[in-house]
Amino acid sequence: MDRRSFLKKATLASGAAAATTLAAPAIAQDKRTLKLVTTWPKNFPGLGTGAQRMADRITAMTDGRLTVKLYGAGELVPPFECFDAVSTGTADMYHGAEYYWQGKHKAFNFFTAVPMGLTGNELDAWILNGGGQELWDELAAQFNIKPFMAGNTGVQMGGWFNKEINSLEDLKGLKMRMPGLGGEVLRRMGASAVALPGGEIFPSLQSGAIDATEWVGPWNDLAFGFYKITKFYYYPGFHEPGSGLSCGVNLDLFNSLSKADQAVVQNACMAENNFMYSEFNAKNGAALETLLNKHSVNLKQFPDEVFDAIGKVSEEVVAEVADTDELSKRIYDSYITARKNVGDWGRIAEQTYTLSRDRVLG
Repeated sequence: MDRRSFLKKATLASGAAAATTLAAPAIAQDKRTLKLVTTWPKNFPGLGTGAQRMADRITAMTDGRLTVKLYGAGELVPPFECFDAVSTGTADMYHGAEYYWQGKHKAFNFFTAVPMGLTGNELDAWILNGGGQELWDELAAQFNIKPFMAGNTGVQMGGWFNKEINSLEDLKGLKMRMPGLGGEVLRRMGASAVALPGGEIFPSLQSGAIDATEWVGPWNDLAFGFYKITKFYYYPGFHEPGSGLSCGVNLDLFNSLSKADQAVVQNACMAENNFMYSEFNAKNGAALETLLNKHSVNLKQFPDEVFDAIGKVSEEVVAEVADTDELSKRIYDSYITARKNVGDWGRIAEQTYTLSRDRVLG
């Protein structure tokens, strides 16, 4: 190789190296670390772990370009302040339950659960295919948030009580942890409803600050150890027939993302929505067996008199939300339409099938 040829190749190699050196900071600058706050204790089964799975999916699907760091309840902000933190940009995302934000707007209840409302399957049908997402977007945008479904616990239990509930009189004066519109139903039945984050329920039940609590279902309730304090475990949960959990993203941040990264966030949330719902359905049965056989829990169904009365009051409470404003009325009307249309099909299809299957197979 002659000297001139050598110098030419060396110059080209040097230029390529310089280009690589110059490009590196641009690549580094493109990476972002997003703060995800949750209303759940970190790594709590199903809820905390579901939020972590969602965070890990976003990080993995972007190959670390978007790295989501999760903060459990109270680590960065108190659990019920997650909404404000994301709205103002103190945090980038939250994972929680929309009915926790009913103090901001009562219509948020519809996107978690309302008494005598939609099951998990029905809620997905409304949000994804019945106009629910568009209405939710409109509501949340008022607070600078872009919302997504990101989990579901399925039909919840009615709760843990320190005494039997045999009549409507037994509800009067009862102090029970129950957030959302279900809490308002209890108040009208003569009980006292308290909204507590998950981590505060056990000590409140233990100290006698509350007489009863609902949380989720057997899997989560077993993990929290409520059976150590009270043995009366009631079903079904009128207040949360299919509790949708959500990921809220700061709207300014979301709009700053590329279309590809917006799609990553959306699909990571949808994946967790499906995974969590199947996980709760898979694990609740075994957990219930443990509660009944190992911990001698007394499983009881609400008497018809009690449940029927609760159902009537529930319809009144939910309907009143429609009077909040014009958007609330549109959300309510859309929700009730979905409950009828999807519910009619569910009774003909899944409900009839499962009842018939159980009759034949026992």
